[in-house]
Amino acid sequence: MPNPNRQLSVKHLLGIKYLQETDIDLIFETADHFKEVINRPIKKVPSLRDITIANIFFENSTRTKLSFELAEKRLSADVLNFSTSQSSVTKGETLIDTVNNILSMKVDMVVMRHPNPGAGVLLSKHINASIINAGDGAHEHPTQALLDSYSIRERLGDVAGKKVVIVGDILHSRVALSNIYALKLQGAEVKVCGPKTLIPKHIESLGVGVETDLRKALNWCDVANMLRVQNERMDISYFPSTREYTQLYGVNKELLNSLDQEIVIMHPGPINRGVEITSEVADSNQSIILNQVENGVAIRMAVIYLLASKIK
Repeated sequence: MPNPNRQLSVKHLLGIKYLQETDIDLIFETADHFKEVINRPIKKVPSLRDITIANIFFENSTRTKLSFELAEKRLSADVLNFSTSQSSVTKGETLIDTVNNILSMKVDMVVMRHPNPGAGVLLSKHINASIINAGDGAHEHPTQALLDSYSIRERLGDVAGKKVVIVGDILHSRVALSNIYALKLQGAEVKVCGPKTLIPKHIESLGVGVETDLRKALNWCDVANMLRVQNERMDISYFPSTREYTQLYGVNKELLNSLDQEIVIMHPGPINRGVEITSEVADSNQSIILNQVENGVAIRMAVIYLLASKIK
């Protein structure tokens, strides 16, 4: 089992910006252990038999929710799934009332996705359970950034000193912000690339470079993390057409093959195939997209296990 004497510096996982580099190292070491577990014939461990976890999703999610649920069940926790579309939230109940009602059922940990930035931070001030932020609006998505960094480490040996470009809709992306925090904390160099309309105005203040030319960005980097355009978060049009976006910021095999070096391609999913990357790129051996999915379960097991050890 992972070393029980080492602990996270935080009680909740609200965002990468609250973590220290030692926390990330500990999460990765613990994930290494759990990755070995989930590749065994019997994939469960009895670590959290006495822990109850509520998954509360105020926004639709398939991949993240399934990944968390699988991680919880692999650790033998009791799992409570709560979807707001079938709940009193639609009748006007507040976030804190909803969660307090769930906690009165003696829940130890809450995994929450919410459309409002800072919802997890607000909740952490009002309830005793440990909270994991599974995405709050366009703010943070910490477990995604952790599994992304873990996947880079697995493929390239280390994150420190690597050049990573995040391409696409930076403005509306919680994945981009969490990734910037995580990569910088581990000593990577980071650039963002996309149409100027999709790059936040003061992004350089986070210590990242901005490049609007995709070919230059790809020639510079070791890793390209391709984000989808989040049309559901846009109330106006940020670029003329999807076709033009693809011509300027889409990656195909021809472009990859013409670069000075072979780079690693990542994507947090879901992929708009043929928009930000073609199927040929997504399914190529330069892509670590399926590794990211597998690593997501191990990383979430590690986070849940480490936070649960602070509850007992």
